Amino acid sequence: MMKPPLIVHVIHRLDVGGLENGLVNLINGMPDGRYRHAIICLEEYTDFRSRIKKNDVRVFALHKREGYDLRLYLKLFKLLRQLKPDIVHTRNLAALEAQPVAAAAGIKRRVHGEHGRDMSDLEGKNLKYNLLRSTIYPFVDQFITVSKDLQKWLVNRLKVSPERITQIYNGVDSERFSATLSQTIEHSPEGFFAENAFVIGSVGRMEAVKDYPTLIRAFIRLLEAIPDARESLRLMIVGGGSSRSGCLEMVCKSGYEKLIWMPGERSDIPDLMQKMDLFVLPSLGEGISNTILEAMSCSLPVVATRVGGNVELIDESQSGVLVEPGDEVALEEAILKYYVRPELLEKHGKFARNKIETYFSMSAMIENYMNVYDRLLNQR
Repeated sequence: MMKPPLIVHVIHRLDVGGLENGLVNLINGMPDGRYRHAIICLEEYTDFRSRIKKNDVRVFALHKREGYDLRLYLKLFKLLRQLKPDIVHTRNLAALEAQPVAAAAGIKRRVHGEHGRDMSDLEGKNLKYNLLRSTIYPFVDQFITVSKDLQKWLVNRLKVSPERITQIYNGVDSERFSATLSQTIEHSPEGFFAENAFVIGSVGRMEAVKDYPTLIRAFIRLLEAIPDARESLRLMIVGGGSSRSGCLEMVCKSGYEKLIWMPGERSDIPDLMQKMDLFVLPSLGEGISNTILEAMSCSLPVVATRVGGNVELIDESQSGVLVEPGDEVALEEAILKYYVRPELLEKHGKFARNKIETYFSMSAMIENYMNVYDRLLNQR
């Protein structure tokens, strides 16, 4: 009996993140017998790999060294020759250099996914990076972008033919992320989720690109402007990362430690989202935010910055508010809008949930990816 075709997914590192979350969801949700999967991490993998439910998925770490690591390409070449995948699928700039290595290893079907840009090149205009992309893109058979914004960028700036691009939105597990009343949250500050609490929440990697200091400053402005709101307003930022310590220091200096909770990484994100009244993401750049999709699936209105794919997710005055990045005053005013008009929470949250059910189902995402893979395999 023939084995199903093997897809090797090449990524920078398997850890908590939107790209990695989407990959795990794709592997877990794909029907058994359609494809086999392996993941090659150019650096390392963490306990996040335990989220993969299928027992036959092998995960490899190549332990890339800092800077230019020639040995990495040799190790990758040998591993690809050993695995003999039917398709190699790289993701984002950090893994793009695996494309020519895959071609040299004799892998004839190659896919590259664009999931978003990092802090050093938010608008995708970096000449060095784009020269690298232009050099390697001819090795790619098919591109997948998670947003229309990224699709336009590939066509307009990097001159990729539209026929080589498929745009696929991330899917959401709408059963796991729902408005169902959650149980008591373990290890939470006493009184934080009081009955009268208005909880502003955010979930994400606490890195510079997410710009959480602006959210904290906006929240403090709101507390200073409306002293009575200190009885009910709460801010919860869930996630770990390099900017967390600086944010904790900001909170400590503010004197509002009891109103702002940053628990670090948590495994109970759906339960925490169900405790939120409003979701806020102040990021400086995005591809398609999984956490915005998950919040919408939990029937939460969303305040976010007008960057990347956010404008494709949020319908202004129907499911949320968009503000300019780095503008703490506009962020404060958007949050205040929902605080003083609580009737909008249910109305906008319901619209958000309906949009998830209509356009962002997990089954649609998985089917779209399989269509790309099937089409490549059927090409002569």
